Amino acid sequence: MKITLNPDGEIVKIVKEGLKRTGGYCPCRTEKKEEYRCMCEEFKSQIADPAFEGFCHCMLYYKSNKETSEGEDQNG
Repeated sequence: MKITLNPDGEIVKIVKEGLKRTGGYCPCRTEKKEEYRCMCEEFKSQIADPAFEGFCHCMLYYKSNKETSEGEDQNG
């Protein structure tokens, strides 16, 4: 498993600006709830699911199920 930032730098820039504006809450959500604080509970649950591969809700992070030769890598 590997967690990486979205390879699209423009999306990363926009989401990170949104996180700054909202105090660390997912900028894609209308409510500021603790479970929406980045890295959100939804994505943490998806990370724990061995079958899940894909982006988090706001498209900032991507979970790949491919094995890496250097172990797991988490950016953030």
